[in-house]
Amino acid sequence: MSRRRPKAYPGPSHVDRTISLRDVRLVSGLVLGAFLLTHFSNHALGLFSIDAMESGRRVFNLLWRNPVGSALLYGSLFLHFALALEALFKRRTLRMPVKEAAQLVLGLSLPFLLIPHVVATRIDYSLTARDLGYPDVIRSLWIQNPENGVRQALALLIAWLHGCLGVYFWVRAKDWFPRYAMLLYTGALLVPVLALLGFAEAGKQFTSDPARFALSSTSVADLLAEINVGLYLAFACLIGAVLAARGMRAYRNLSTRVRVIYPGHQVVTIPRGFSVLEGSRIAGIPHQSACGGRGRCSTCRVRVIAGLDVQPTPTAQELTTLARIKAGPDIRLACQLRPVHGLSVVPVLSAARAKQMDRIGDSHVARGTEHELAVLFCDLRGFTRLTEHRLPFDTVFILNRYFEIVGKAVEDTGGHLDKFIGDGALALFGLTTTPEQAANRAFDAALRIVKGVEGLNVSFASELEHPLQVVIGLHAGPAVVGEMGYGQARGLTAVGDTINSASRLENLAKELGVELVISDELARRARLDLSRYERRTVTVRGRAAPIDAWIVNHASEVTLGE
Repeated sequence: MSRRRPKAYPGPSHVDRTISLRDVRLVSGLVLGAFLLTHFSNHALGLFSIDAMESGRRVFNLLWRNPVGSALLYGSLFLHFALALEALFKRRTLRMPVKEAAQLVLGLSLPFLLIPHVVATRIDYSLTARDLGYPDVIRSLWIQNPENGVRQALALLIAWLHGCLGVYFWVRAKDWFPRYAMLLYTGALLVPVLALLGFAEAGKQFTSDPARFALSSTSVADLLAEINVGLYLAFACLIGAVLAARGMRAYRNLSTRVRVIYPGHQVVTIPRGFSVLEGSRIAGIPHQSACGGRGRCSTCRVRVIAGLDVQPTPTAQELTTLARIKAGPDIRLACQLRPVHGLSVVPVLSAARAKQMDRIGDSHVARGTEHELAVLFCDLRGFTRLTEHRLPFDTVFILNRYFEIVGKAVEDTGGHLDKFIGDGALALFGLTTTPEQAANRAFDAALRIVKGVEGLNVSFASELEHPLQVVIGLHAGPAVVGEMGYGQARGLTAVGDTINSASRLENLAKELGVELVISDELARRARLDLSRYERRTVTVRGRAAPIDAWIVNHASEVTLGE
């Protein structure tokens, strides 16, 4: 029987651009995030005075307590919660990474934490037209019911954390995220801290002069209490209904199960409608998924080696991602592929690869991104001839002392020691710094290596027939950084024209018998004064444009420019 050949995926221009539920969830979440940011900023004004908080509240009300603002806010709130329920129902398994579980649980718990505050402010205002000001809120949460104040602070922190997790899942795959990650993390921490400090300071001001602030009263307290209970029950029933629907679906799916075969003949049987990623999680099979199974990235992709022709076609969202990475016709996203018949798959990104990437951290360098780097290549000139008449143990001992000097110089200047190649070494600078800092640190590391080798020559002067001579090439420019290799040989490294050019400069230093050859690009970034040195135009094999470089006989003579 002939097998139907799957078609290649269309490019991005052929993909449907309709608005998805993911886009709606994102927009509604950003609206709620903007509300929280303005609300927290208003609280932070308490660091100045309660009057400042009241002035800020008037601006805040102009934004959110008008027909358009109120409709946008409450529409986003209910829509976001409804989409959270929809996501809870669509999940075929509740096994998920901790960050995803935290975002889901925090999102579902928010209504129960925020109901008292919403009822006491917005609903009270709608019923009585009584505009509660900060003195009323401070009196209630700081003086009369401090336990409610603690609960309200906790609710706002949970809301903020939920929003931050959502933004993190959205932007962490963006190319610009590594550059601004620290700024975003700092802002995410400072906003709630300043808000809580502002409210606490306002509470102290209120306590010191309570008579200054008039007391407002209300005649609808009993009605508000009943509304509180009603809202609690309504949200609880909604979540309960979704969980009940999940149970009914699981019972119905017991008779319609699909076999998924993984490498090593590991078989997982999942109910029809589950995704391959959910099947992996049910069976406890590690499966990479950087975006949390939302189809925003391709890290969960699998190669379908059998059974692809009888599976559902990719959705528009999956097609967009597959087209972006120019995937072959047998590649599918595990989070989007919901098999209706048995199939065999091989994860493209293995579990071992995922664990190694996680160990490097959240810098996203390991995932394959372009960085502006400073690159250092160093080597020992004539070392092969030096080892011809030495015992192997002595050769290894001297090499290890030399490697120690190089490694310590790179580490002390904040670089990343990529690899040792024979008696040479490659080091990268700029993974977490600016291009200018990277260039300065690479040059500093070069000086330390030269000085260290000079010290090594003094220590082994009686044993070395000829002193060790180190040659170094320095260059700066863009390079693709990521985890590359196979098995135990995997590691963080960089590839590209900048790496090749730095290697060529190191070879030139060896040919000329000088200590340093520095590209004009690195010298400019590091602001090195090289005006008294020879300048050459170097042709690099495989590179169309030549490189301007400075020839430095002795590294210790170079000085930093003004």
